[in-house]
This record gives sequence, C-alpha cells and structure tokens, in this order.
Amino acid sequence: MSEPKAVTIYTRGIATPGGGAFGALLVCDGRCKELSGGETGASNNRMDLLAAVEALKALKRPCRVTLYNTNGYLIDGMSKGWAARWQEAGWVTGEGKPTAHAELWDALLELCAVHEVEFVWLPAEGIDEYAQCHRLARQVIQEQVRRVVESRAEPGTAPDRGGR
Repeated sequence: MSEPKAVTIYTRGIATPGGGAFGALLVCDGRCKELSGGETGASNNRMDLLAAVEALKALKRPCRVTLYNTNGYLIDGMSKGWAARWQEAGWVTGEGKPTAHAELWDALLELCAVHEVEFVWLPAEGIDEYAQCHRLARQVIQEQVRRVVESRAEPGTAPDRGGR
C-alpha cells in the first residue's frame, strides 16, 4: 500500500449580517484546488468549520493533511480534543449547553477518521494562501449581496448599481 499523499489546506470563514462564506485552498504535489461556498445567516465559526469540512470532503482518498486556519475555536476544538468530548457527551458542552454547530463537528470528526489531520493555528497576516482564501470568501459574500439587491428590486426595474 502506498504512503498517503501529503496535502496542505488553508481555510477562511467570514460572516456579515446577511450571510457567511468560506474559501479553501488545497495544495498537493505543486497543484492547487480552490473551493468556496456560503450560507445565509451564518457566523464566522460556522463558516470556518464548514470550510474545513468541505476541504476534507474534496479529498478523493485518505491523505496526510495539515490544515491551517486562524480560528482558535476550530483549531482548539480539534487539536485539544474538545469536539471528541462533546461528541462523547451527546453534543453537550462541559457547562451542560448544546454544542454549537454539532453537525459540522460531527462531520469533521468523521473526516478525521479517514484522513490524518493536523490542525494548525495561522496568524491572519502575511500568508498569501490565507489571503487567497479570504478573496474566495469575499467573492461569495459579494454574490450573496448582489442576489439580495436583485431580489429586492421592483419587478421590471434594474437594481441601482450606483453609476450614472
């Protein structure tokens, strides 16, 4: 059996009052794959979790992964074993409260059973790959805003694009 491929993944989740988005960059053997997506009404934490889940789901076979993100909730939740403890406790925190985003934590734990994943905290500044993930997420947010503006335009009129 061959050695699992080494994959580096950078992820970024962002949120605005109207919606959230993520960008992910997967790097393997000098090749890059970009992913992005979003949800309405989502938080930064949810988008960072979704970015990690979607990036890992994109891998076609078990891999050795280093996943970078700036979100301490995601990084600590996985590397310090919080998510596994929440799962064992029936998705209840140590304070007895329901675990936020339990379905994403559950999916992440399942994917980590397939892949060997190291979660690494990343400083937010000066990393080109992280900046690319941010650009991907911003493009999704811009598309979400465009759709909202167009849906609010009166029938038969074009939305105001600010130009004259």
